[in-house]
Amino acid sequence: MEKLSMPTVLITGGTGTVGKRLTTMLVAKGYQVIVLTRNVAAQKPRTGVSYKEWNLETGYIDPSAVAEADHIIHLAGAGVADSKWTEKRKAEIVKSRTESSALLVKAARQSSSRLKTVVSASAIGWYAADKQRVQTEGFEENLPPAPGFLGETCKLWEESVAPFAEMGKRLVILRTGLVLSNDGGVIAEFKKPLKFGIATIMGSGEQVMSWIHIGDLCRMYIYALENEQLAGPYNAVAPSPASSKAVVLALAKQLRNKSFIAVHVPAFVLKAMLGEMSIEVLKSATISAAKIKAAGFLFLYPSLVPALEELDSEE
Repeated sequence: MEKLSMPTVLITGGTGTVGKRLTTMLVAKGYQVIVLTRNVAAQKPRTGVSYKEWNLETGYIDPSAVAEADHIIHLAGAGVADSKWTEKRKAEIVKSRTESSALLVKAARQSSSRLKTVVSASAIGWYAADKQRVQTEGFEENLPPAPGFLGETCKLWEESVAPFAEMGKRLVILRTGLVLSNDGGVIAEFKKPLKFGIATIMGSGEQVMSWIHIGDLCRMYIYALENEQLAGPYNAVAPSPASSKAVVLALAKQLRNKSFIAVHVPAFVLKAMLGEMSIEVLKSATISAAKIKAAGFLFLYPSLVPALEELDSEE
């Protein structure tokens, strides 16, 4: 009896925190994975994973990469919080997203591709700040993008993958919240001062953080691939957002028990340190998970403390 071959998933950003975890999960389910990378020779061989070259600066992509893919997961993009938002850096953040999308679209148009599905990352930077300090109902996917750099970036990002839908491919966009992971991101930054017994609270600490456990995020990408009823934008956030202060104090209690000091970093200090990025650090954004739940996705980590406890058990 002939063995059925599993679909092939092409991943951009596959060497990043989410991409590496997602690749491992896809391979464990039997998928073949192609990871696009600038340096194929530097990648370690892995069962179920192949590497193909692309280069945004030269506009090159291995033509076989898209031609062999049944699905694309598009994660590529320069880190928004990696450095201060100079005009040059802001241009890099936008170009890394839109130009990578354009390269994929061009390759798909030029190949007799068997491509069925594209799942693209976006971000909850699409949404404006909460209009009131306590907002019980979160922002939903039908809202227009917020004014400002991140709202405009997310708009351009999502527009850059829209041609896939025009080509008849099923397009899903995951507007991702703050990813809780041991391998970087907000948790790593909060842990740094906790090593010295200091719980650093940004501004008032009352601003709402809409977060998601990395395991649930990766499961959501796979869910989007495997469930054909999904199309369009979905908020990739847990159903229980929490204040910035609650996140920091829960992490502090977990790591330090009760031996820590909570220190507020005033807004004016953050502005001096981070510039325009401080607006986003201090922004309260309550995002709804209702649409993805209605589509049948079940969260393994819907609330904060169990999510942090699971991350602690991984270390």
